Amino acid sequence: MSTPAGNVHSHSRRSRALRLALSMFLLFGGMVSVSLAADDVQRIEPQETKKQVKLAKKLYLKGNVAEAERILRRVIATDPTFADAKLDLAYILLKKKRLIEAYNLAFEIAEKDKKNSYSFAILGAVYLSAGNFKDARTLLGNAIAIDKEEALAWAGLGMLDFYENRIDESLLNLREAVYYNSREADFVFALAQVSARAEKYKEAADAYQKYLRIAPDNDQERTDRIKGLIKFLNFLGRRPSLYDLEGETSTKVPVRLVNNRPVIQIRLKEGQEPLNFVLDTGSGITVISDNTAARLKIKPVTRGGVARALGGDGRFDIVYGFLKNVSIGDVSVRHVPVYIRKFHSATENIDGYIGLSLISKYITTIDYGELTFSLTRKDQYAGIPENKDAMTVPLRLTSSGFLSGQVKLHGIEFPLNFIVDTGASVSVISEDLASSEELSGFIQDERLRVIGAAGITEDVPSFLLPSVTFGRFSRNDLKAIALDLDLINETSGFEQAGILGGNFLRNYSLTFDFKQSMVTFIPNVRVE
Repeated sequence: MSTPAGNVHSHSRRSRALRLALSMFLLFGGMVSVSLAADDVQRIEPQETKKQVKLAKKLYLKGNVAEAERILRRVIATDPTFADAKLDLAYILLKKKRLIEAYNLAFEIAEKDKKNSYSFAILGAVYLSAGNFKDARTLLGNAIAIDKEEALAWAGLGMLDFYENRIDESLLNLREAVYYNSREADFVFALAQVSARAEKYKEAADAYQKYLRIAPDNDQERTDRIKGLIKFLNFLGRRPSLYDLEGETSTKVPVRLVNNRPVIQIRLKEGQEPLNFVLDTGSGITVISDNTAARLKIKPVTRGGVARALGGDGRFDIVYGFLKNVSIGDVSVRHVPVYIRKFHSATENIDGYIGLSLISKYITTIDYGELTFSLTRKDQYAGIPENKDAMTVPLRLTSSGFLSGQVKLHGIEFPLNFIVDTGASVSVISEDLASSEELSGFIQDERLRVIGAAGITEDVPSFLLPSVTFGRFSRNDLKAIALDLDLINETSGFEQAGILGGNFLRNYSLTFDFKQSMVTFIPNVRVE
């Protein structure tokens, strides 16, 4: 079998490739699964195997994934050479994030049959889910070269392009996926997500409507959330334009740090009181507090069920709003969609959070040393002044709108995906990381109180990490807290191991080019 690492001739070579792609899961047990031995699975009559595979596919499409998996395991126990059954099972396991087992099943088929496009597509999707984009692209491309109608490969390429912020290419590939397999609800859902990101709101609303028609029965919470989103997208689709830039071509405003978070003053109306907003690269959309919205008479556009987030019980009501104008210094952005939600800290006097969509059409610099925030229109940007200490690193965009970069931790061989979040006061590691042999010894006695979007979490364990490295820059003895990141990873598209927060970022000037998915770090002259 041909893989990005070359021809695979041995089990050890195969295992090495798997470790490179799935390092986080192998290190921290996120994908450990137990397969039933053939003797533990009730066999079926050999002549019934094809009918049973067809039945399993029907059950999967109806949402009965557990029964589909059970049937496929019975078929494989009866006929261990049945490739279609193994690949159908691998796809189910892929969706359930049991990546190692999915990989092994698909690898076995691809190794024997180099013309099996579906096996290559599943392998590519496994690599993509683990965050190995280079090898994922090669495998997905191989699948399409074998069979141009391989829908899973088109969907995988579409999401890969989305993560790397190539939105137009992503849309084209996802449309191909839906064209070749219009019954796979996940492909339609992905098309809806990316259409909304591309500001094609009517197309996004239509895709979400189709998703609700063809998807297996969702829980009521998710259905309500999607119905509310459709209403909001239809509202946005009726607007002539969004995020219109006005005012000067650039501006620079002062910043104050509140608990390691950069706070900037904005105005929603001329002559109106200035409002305190946190620059939050961990949020795709701008957020305003319910108290501030009530005070300024900003009424909800629609409501949309509940969202899932860190803190409290993990849920908060989704309320959509719309701002006619947001002014930051000498620049203005008109027609800005927002969330309206309750803020759980009454002591910081924060009115809202500036999300990525508000500032993504500018080159954005937050200078923690000078305590300034700058916006410059891209066509007027002269570039970063030459600086031998500057470092530019690529970022990825998650399905849920976060920026993600690769971070190295002391004692761990492989880079891990961390969300780059100026709105987080302290860095975060996942509970899986925290419990690993490599990091568990760095736990501290101090327990912390964490305020998240969904509420307050008490008694959170803290760690003192020996070193945290992003690109070529490292911080030693960095405090981090351990949180359950399952809520984030359910919607991120590829696995996130932590959050790079303000206690790391405050030592640098950061310049974000959102169109190119790049951030440039320059160390502060004085590092605290």
